[in-house]
Amino acid sequence: MQSDCGRFPQLFGSCRLFAAFAFVAVLVGFLTISLAPSAEALPSFARQTGQPCGTCHTDFPALTPYGRRFKLLGYTTDGGEFRTTPFGAFPTANDPRAQADKLRGYVKTLDSGTADSGDKDYVPPISMMAVVGFTHTQAPLAPPTDPYNANDNMVLSPFSVFWGGAITDNIGAFAQVTYNAPPPGGFADPFGHTWTWDNTDIRFARSTTIGSFDVIYGITANNNPTVQDLWNTTPAWSFPYAASSIAPTPGAKTMIEGAFAAHVVGVGVYTFINDILYLELTGYRTLDFRAQNSLGTDPFGAPGLFRGVAPYWRAAFEPHWGRHSLMVGIFGMQFNVQPWIDSSFATGTTGTFLQSDKFTDLGFDSQYQYQGDNYWFTLRGSYIREFQRLDASFANLASANPTNELNTLRLQASFAYGGDNRIVFNGQYFDIWGTSDAIAYGGLASGESPNSNGWIAELAYIPFGTGKAPGWPWFNARIALQYTYYDKFEGTSIGAHDHNTLFLHAWLAM
Repeated sequence: MQSDCGRFPQLFGSCRLFAAFAFVAVLVGFLTISLAPSAEALPSFARQTGQPCGTCHTDFPALTPYGRRFKLLGYTTDGGEFRTTPFGAFPTANDPRAQADKLRGYVKTLDSGTADSGDKDYVPPISMMAVVGFTHTQAPLAPPTDPYNANDNMVLSPFSVFWGGAITDNIGAFAQVTYNAPPPGGFADPFGHTWTWDNTDIRFARSTTIGSFDVIYGITANNNPTVQDLWNTTPAWSFPYAASSIAPTPGAKTMIEGAFAAHVVGVGVYTFINDILYLELTGYRTLDFRAQNSLGTDPFGAPGLFRGVAPYWRAAFEPHWGRHSLMVGIFGMQFNVQPWIDSSFATGTTGTFLQSDKFTDLGFDSQYQYQGDNYWFTLRGSYIREFQRLDASFANLASANPTNELNTLRLQASFAYGGDNRIVFNGQYFDIWGTSDAIAYGGLASGESPNSNGWIAELAYIPFGTGKAPGWPWFNARIALQYTYYDKFEGTSIGAHDHNTLFLHAWLAM
């Protein structure tokens, strides 16, 4: 006898998918009616600033001009009902109303009380986040899939704990420790971890006036190139903001697109002049094998170790007029990488080759934002071109070519409608292409080409965006339905649609 769920195979695909829709629908209702949360990206930021989600985010973690200034000032802006630093009062220059005035009316601040910082209770800026996601791929996952099903999986990943906010008047941090579920089939080597340190950005920031110029300047110490960036066009914070942890994705990526995230430490200086010109220079070094493993990062998850310091540079020009802002920027990084001798650890060595591969990544990006009376409209684009000189890989038969190129193009549009009960539509076209290499890309679907392209569409619901709902500022949520469509996957259009992915997820924070 056929079950009731079996009557709808074309609409829902499986009973698990129908159950996932039902689960998220109940969860949305619970959050909206019972908890009624505000939707700050981190509730600790909300407690510190007294601002709702819509002040800093069009769609978290996507930033508004105010959100970018909050990050520039080292996560130290005050204004909430709680004092989040035990070391004294905040400087007047960091008052959220003063910063809002400098942004020419881009945000509408809320009355957060008149109590002096010294009269407020201290609350450590600690938050937690979890993403509960249901993944359905057009074709079953390739074996081995343990500990998951071949398809239709509900997974809690990631789960994170944050320090997000001020430490002193001029020092603040965004620091994340994360649990990630193991990949299908388990880890490829014995150094895989589920718990790891994650995106971390510690800042010292101050503001001053030089002649007729308002200047913000600071120091950033972080562990992921571009995690410190202010715009959602560079790799660390680009769309999609949440993605399935088990669905197949294209294997070819430029180095700056997360290849060394959590494998490095970097220190840099930055300045923002007259709310229009941003400049930054940061240098990175890889942690040694033991340090990476101790921090929960699989050292073999990166291509190798840096020889010397890898420089990262960033410049962006962002004029504002009326309710409009336009950013045009350039960024880049140069990597001198000594590859692992045996990244599978089959021979028991953790050594690297004496020769090195040289990667030069150059990126161009742009963002346009418009704030309507009850909506945000944003266009984003980025293009990264990577030049590869593979002295080590070519000499040691890990590459068929002595030089390669790899390119990534991403074009995104976002429309966030409403204040409370905010609905967000996101769409992105992505294209990855480069030099064919039968050895370097031998493990990909085509066996030689890195080329992939397709589309991502997402509909998100944020229960409360601009108001102080009951329970504020201790909870937030984002519920989203995301679909990824591939025209080409790893060099071939044959079977590309098999990797199409439906990802239904709830992003919860407290």
